[in-house]
Amino acid sequence: MRSTELRKMDRNIFLKACSYCAYQERTQNEVRERLKKWQVWGNEAEEIIAELILENFINEERFAKVFAGSKFRVKKWGKKKILLELKRRNISDYCIKQGMKEIDQDNYEESLKELFEKKIKTIKRDDNPLITKQKLARYALGKGFESELVWRVLKEVNLD
Repeated sequence: MRSTELRKMDRNIFLKACSYCAYQERTQNEVRERLKKWQVWGNEAEEIIAELILENFINEERFAKVFAGSKFRVKKWGKKKILLELKRRNISDYCIKQGMKEIDQDNYEESLKELFEKKIKTIKRDDNPLITKQKLARYALGKGFESELVWRVLKEVNLD
């Protein structure tokens, strides 16, 4: 950090913000909100955020990659849900595009198949297989998978 800027902003707040960002990936907006809780506003907050970006504590492209990859692998979210959540967090279109590259299409479809296989075991089966397929489709759509993909993969799923 440059010494002139050190005098302008509270060093303790900056170090606290560094620690906050080092714990897990953060967006600029998340840091801005945290700074408000610490009663840091306006130019001082923006200077801290700018310095965090310069020191690579905040990197929204890296955030998008980690977020997309982990929500897909851990929470089994679909691309639509991940995309909407990244937009809600005010991530740029470029960073979103980079983040979505973390999701391999073959793994994506395989994940949807596994999701169906797990869910089949937990839902109440109906005598009519169409109703069972509707339940599975609603579940996958709620997880953020695209409807065209959901119905295509559902055709391949064995309901026995």
